[in-house]
Amino acid sequence: MGSPQRFTHDYKPSDFSPTRSSRGLPWFVAGVGIPLLCVAFIAPFRTPSTTDTESPEEVAVAAEAEPAGTLNETAAQAATIAPAAGSAAISPENDALPATANPIIEPGAALTMTVRRGDSLDRMFKRNSLDRRDLADIMALDVARKNLRLIKPGDKIQVRQDDGQVLRLDKPIKLGEILSIRRTTDGYIAETIEEELEAQPVRAAGTIESSLFLAAADAGISDRTIMNLAGIFAWDVDFMLDIRSGDQFTLVYEEIWKDGERVAEGDILAAEFVNQGDAFRAIRFQDDGGRVDYYTPEGNSVRKAFVRAPLTFSRISSNFNPKRRHPKLNTIRAHKGVDYAAPTGTPIKAAGDGKVIHRARKGGYGNTVILQHGGNITTLYAHMSKYGRGRVGSRVRQGQIIGYVGSTGLATGPHLHYEYRRNGVHLNPRTVKLPDAEPIKAEYLTEFQKAAKPLLQQLESTRTLMADSSNRAGGA
Repeated sequence: MGSPQRFTHDYKPSDFSPTRSSRGLPWFVAGVGIPLLCVAFIAPFRTPSTTDTESPEEVAVAAEAEPAGTLNETAAQAATIAPAAGSAAISPENDALPATANPIIEPGAALTMTVRRGDSLDRMFKRNSLDRRDLADIMALDVARKNLRLIKPGDKIQVRQDDGQVLRLDKPIKLGEILSIRRTTDGYIAETIEEELEAQPVRAAGTIESSLFLAAADAGISDRTIMNLAGIFAWDVDFMLDIRSGDQFTLVYEEIWKDGERVAEGDILAAEFVNQGDAFRAIRFQDDGGRVDYYTPEGNSVRKAFVRAPLTFSRISSNFNPKRRHPKLNTIRAHKGVDYAAPTGTPIKAAGDGKVIHRARKGGYGNTVILQHGGNITTLYAHMSKYGRGRVGSRVRQGQIIGYVGSTGLATGPHLHYEYRRNGVHLNPRTVKLPDAEPIKAEYLTEFQKAAKPLLQQLESTRTLMADSSNRAGGA
């Protein structure tokens, strides 16, 4: 949407002052016999005086009566100030504006609203003395309602307002995209605007000594990017239990820049993770259909049909054990799954694509979801505090949230009990061999290999530099 056309108006008091007509003067001087006729004749030619000029309040009201949206910023300021006594009136004919479609009203005073914990838009409008009728009009727009329905603490909303009337509202939706709402003479309009961003590839590497997150911080990598790294290799490495001191990571990722300023970290383009001597590598590739995935240098998907752990970064409170003593029943009772301790409300994700075949309370399991997968495999998720969206009979995708950690049923504290069964037989989810996902399509293999070659070279050179630096530090 282009910027609205601006109009210039001359609001200066005029130097022009009309004079009396000379034709009425003789009658006025003579004053013989017809004084009332003289008054009637002279009155139309009187010069305005300060006593019969419109009051400032009347001028201000007249200015406010102008059609909304026809004043530019300079004019809006002038319209609220009464002209000096004796100023000439502005002719509506001479000041007519060309017709425009939904002219944008010029912005007023700037205001930044920051979402607080427990805030709602209605509460924020009230706190900042904004007209809540404007909020109702804004939320009547589909685009605005979709992007303003959910707000979270820390979100910032930029507003331009004039005496509580919202003229403009902008809210970032995601990186590179802004919701923009403007007031026009016919109400509000809303649109999403794309920002210009620049992506620059950078490289990083690190060695784990005590924590993956500490190693990432030492390498200058954000928690978000290191979590993405863990997500890429989640099918091969259990980042809760398999990490050891001396494990290494190397990656090429994007930094996002806006107007010469670094604003975020983008996608990981290539990565390598060495876990207990085993090296895993992944290259990002997007095909012509827009599908994005990570593949090994040979073109095999790094994904498996199932993930090792159906929730992100927790700790194992009880492992798969056929002879475990039950903590509540105090009897030897096989533990046919893995318990992941996590705070109540932690999202639980589907370990693989499948269909919901159970979603209800199930004895000591408490609130439970069971998924049916291909190959006669089922997975069970127990002790949930509440369920996700999938109903019985519906299909879910790997990674979709199907519930949240809780302590329902026979549970001593909040955790997820997770089971993996093949042909009805319980298997250890942490050690079972998981089926592979489909490799890259044959028609994209040549293109993928061409794109992967320079990225693999960057990984290799970065790893070599890190090793050389480590050797020099050790020698010192």
